[in-house]
Amino acid sequence: MLTLGYSGGRAAVADTHRQARAVLRRHGAVAVMAGRLGRKWAHGRFRYPYLREALWRMGYAVDTFETALDWSRLGGYIRDVEQRVAAALSRQGERVHVFTHLSHVYRQGSSAYTSYLFRVGKDYATTLERWRTIKAIASQTIVDRGGTISHQHGVGRDHAPYLAAEKGELGLAALATVFRRFDPDRRMNPGVLLPEDDA
Repeated sequence: MLTLGYSGGRAAVADTHRQARAVLRRHGAVAVMAGRLGRKWAHGRFRYPYLREALWRMGYAVDTFETALDWSRLGGYIRDVEQRVAAALSRQGERVHVFTHLSHVYRQGSSAYTSYLFRVGKDYATTLERWRTIKAIASQTIVDRGGTISHQHGVGRDHAPYLAAEKGELGLAALATVFRRFDPDRRMNPGVLLPEDDA
């Protein structure tokens, strides 16, 4: 299933919609709920964050992560990451419910956006450790499968340990040079993207 949305002036949106329908028709696509599905999504768009609180009160934590990959790598990545994340807490006798959808579709590939739920632990520290276990497995799978460690949300403390696999030694050195050149007083979050000694 493909959900399309357009933005811009009325004429530009109408023209883009006509072009998209022509392409999709050539490939045998069938339009369903034209216009209604988008309005339904928009109606509940800002309700979903509140679902996290309701699930937490019921004893479940929910989170997401994403990457972007070339089309040739996408199917294998989705199968692999869902299997690994689902089994991430198996040693603790816990199951993880995991599912992925595609977003931000490009000519060369797509974003794979994964959501997962797991039971909270007996205390905050246990829950945080479960989350860290899942996060590490997910991030390592992204790196192993050749995805970008962060598609659109940036790289911060959680993703920084995996950045070298994507950028390489030369790429990290280039970033460090840029930081030293444009932030000589080290005011722009030193140590967040690169270790403080390298920035």
